[in-house]
Amino acid sequence: MTHILAKYLVDARYEDLPANVRKEGVRTLMNWVGVAVGGSREDPVKRSIAALRPFSGPPQASLLGRTERFDIMNAAFINGVSSHIFDYDDTHLKTIIHPAGPVASAILAFSEYHPVSGKDFLNALVLGVETECRIGNAVYPNHYDVGWHITGTCGVFGSAAAIGKLLGLSEQRMVWALGLAASQPVGLRESFGSMNKSFNPGRAATNGIFAALLAAQDYTSSDGMIEAKRGWANTISTKQDYREITEGLGQRYESLLNTYKPFACGIVIHPAIDAAIQLRNQYHLTPDMIARVDLRVHPLVIELTGKKTPQIGLEGKFSIYHSVAVALIDGAAGEKQYSDQAVRDPRTVALREKVTATIDPAIQPQQVDMTITLKDGRKLHKFIEHAIGSQEVPMTDQQLETKFEGLTDGILSQAATRVLMDRCWQVESLPSAAAIAQAAVPQG
Repeated sequence: MTHILAKYLVDARYEDLPANVRKEGVRTLMNWVGVAVGGSREDPVKRSIAALRPFSGPPQASLLGRTERFDIMNAAFINGVSSHIFDYDDTHLKTIIHPAGPVASAILAFSEYHPVSGKDFLNALVLGVETECRIGNAVYPNHYDVGWHITGTCGVFGSAAAIGKLLGLSEQRMVWALGLAASQPVGLRESFGSMNKSFNPGRAATNGIFAALLAAQDYTSSDGMIEAKRGWANTISTKQDYREITEGLGQRYESLLNTYKPFACGIVIHPAIDAAIQLRNQYHLTPDMIARVDLRVHPLVIELTGKKTPQIGLEGKFSIYHSVAVALIDGAAGEKQYSDQAVRDPRTVALREKVTATIDPAIQPQQVDMTITLKDGRKLHKFIEHAIGSQEVPMTDQQLETKFEGLTDGILSQAATRVLMDRCWQVESLPSAAAIAQAAVPQG
């Protein structure tokens, strides 16, 4: 399996990518740049800079949304952290992998040091996403259920594959790169609700670069590190479906299944937020009108987001109670609704105490059944089959731009934001992909 995947990665050309795959790759890039700039002023980024600055090498690459420059390894790590802080990044719903963080963070930093055309950049991004998501398909959900953070454990393969492609690795060296990536799984679900969660895609980006650079110098690994008896898949999962990795390579693209979040929190909360906002807007609800909110949800919702009394913004992202409350109060669930201040707001605290979530095995993870009981006795009902931002109800390009503008507000000027968005949309025509990173640096 490792050799089959490596051969595909080595042979795959930009010209082979179907137009819809290229388009979705551009949308993936667009969304990632916005969330990376948006998270650039948050505490985990500041702490990462303070911790790593004394040990950083030459200033080779930009930190999106900031003026500091770091070596490629540390820049990739920090941009990966920044892009995941708000839990607002892209999501491959089949595996709950956030694909862009590990891959885009790695190749954008690399492109500032090693010349990369926009077409080659996009090809590497798509191939990296394809690699991590296919490997994720092979072990999901068992691998995830036992406690691994799949974005980190599979993201490292995406980063290694993408960097290996840009380095022009041979098939054997690509095999070694994937093998070295397999030796570096990172991320546990216990980290959710803490800064450690955003560490995982950042570290996966760095680990993938590390693997590809070593392989380029003939640093060897096993030739079957993914599928061997004591290899990656058998060691960290009780499920191994290797057909998911190799079947339809170059014909079926996982990147077409990527989705983009309209809400800055765990994906399983999105149906409840969507329902709350729709009912709020339809009936012009205010908190003082509401007696109780009853939800029927899939068991995974409570497992992942059952924090009833979050104390900080990061915990709020894993609280369906907080999320429904802010959605009803503000009609939104962006990064501002997940600040420490928002989580402790007395109005929000009072309303979230009226929210009850009950497990119903008949409800699918992408669904919710919401009933709001008003103080005047009326009952308002909403069932969400597919939330906005899903494959069935995708965000439009214009909605992605609106999200992007909200994330960069206060960091980049409106004019600079427009330039940055245009460079993302036009990545395929850029002589150098580094122009994207350069446009993401605040001026003055």
